[in-house]
Amino acid sequence: MARTTEMLLLALVMLLSLIVASVAEIKTLQITSDSRPMILFEKFGFTHTGQVSLAVSGVAVEATSTAAGTPIRSRIGFFLLSDESLLQVVQESAQNPNFCVLDSQFTIHLFTFQDLTNDPVSFSGTYPVKIPNEYSLYFANCNPETLVTMSVLTKIYNLDGKVRDYLSAGQTQLPSLFSLFSISYFVFLGIWIYYCFKNKRSVHRIHLLMTALVLMKALNLLFAAEDKHYVKVTGTPHGWDVLFYIFQFIRVTLLFTVIVLIGTGWSFLKPFLQEKEKKVLMIVIPLQVLANVASAVIGETGPFIKDWFTWQQVFLLVDIICCCAILFPIVWSIRSLRETSKTDGKAARNLAKLTLFRQFYVVVIGYLYFTRIVVFALRTIAAYKYQWVSNAAEEIASLAFYLVMFYMFRPVEKNEYFVLDEEEEEVALAALRDEEFEL
Repeated sequence: MARTTEMLLLALVMLLSLIVASVAEIKTLQITSDSRPMILFEKFGFTHTGQVSLAVSGVAVEATSTAAGTPIRSRIGFFLLSDESLLQVVQESAQNPNFCVLDSQFTIHLFTFQDLTNDPVSFSGTYPVKIPNEYSLYFANCNPETLVTMSVLTKIYNLDGKVRDYLSAGQTQLPSLFSLFSISYFVFLGIWIYYCFKNKRSVHRIHLLMTALVLMKALNLLFAAEDKHYVKVTGTPHGWDVLFYIFQFIRVTLLFTVIVLIGTGWSFLKPFLQEKEKKVLMIVIPLQVLANVASAVIGETGPFIKDWFTWQQVFLLVDIICCCAILFPIVWSIRSLRETSKTDGKAARNLAKLTLFRQFYVVVIGYLYFTRIVVFALRTIAAYKYQWVSNAAEEIASLAFYLVMFYMFRPVEKNEYFVLDEEEEEVALAALRDEEFEL
């Protein structure tokens, strides 16, 4: 039974290692009466100058039953493990029923509780990483039926000369990347405001929300750049992470709201929302609150907390629900325009609107597919030194989506869709009869 449990735990560790992004920062972690035989702390991409600094204090190990006996301190400790070596460790566990991961030849041993001082019960040390790779920092307790309490201070970094870089090898470019895209969005915002001012007679309330969306996106990227910069240089975000999460919440909520409102045709096709459209907003906005809480918990803690994997699942589930929900108003608008075209005698105008909304539907689907699936695939398959590529791909896709969406629904006094003659009206009427606009 113990052997099966150990193998299941190692399989879970493998899963966590695949989905945990490389993170850093100087962190103080509190473990209280924890019975887990293995805890994943964090994942980091090391160069040839990588260092791991650990300080453990307030250590207490107690058995939960008399049958467990006195815990063996040499079977409790910290180690590094790469994804490539994880399979070998699982195989070792399958071959040896009394296997302890601290004894594996495929792990990089740091220290065990045998190295602790007695008064006070603590230990600290710095360990160079000689082989560049992406490693996960683990804590292992191979004593069954024991509880561990301790405070752990971790400092993981690469040395650039004598300067510490607390960002993973694949993320050290992120401050510059986010700054570049932040500038791009500020330029985009300036052009958009100028264009709206030139066509102010055609500006609707939705265009004001779109302006706010671009501003929030630019500020969100600016604070993301500052957050990563301070983590890179000092190991702590100095409060920039708070601003990042605040503006991320506003930006994501605004993005989903704008997509829903555009999909309903609010303000430029009709001045009000139907009940079912209001219900979509009432579902999406609270879910975005929950998603951003989950995102903050995931980003600011780590897999060492017991509920971290649960928060990861909550975030993914809520994100999928929101992505599906925002498509319904677009579909409803297409169906409504299709029905209206049969009775109002404005075939060409309705055909133009149908074409616009159908294109918008495809654009939204493409954006969601790329940022949720393609970006995840890039993050999974890319070498640890090129993790920034997935961030760049996501930001490029987002910028392209914003540009297309804003162009499609820009304020124009004379929309070329609606400059019609009699011949075009007849052609449009025939097209509406033949084209079902299937999604």
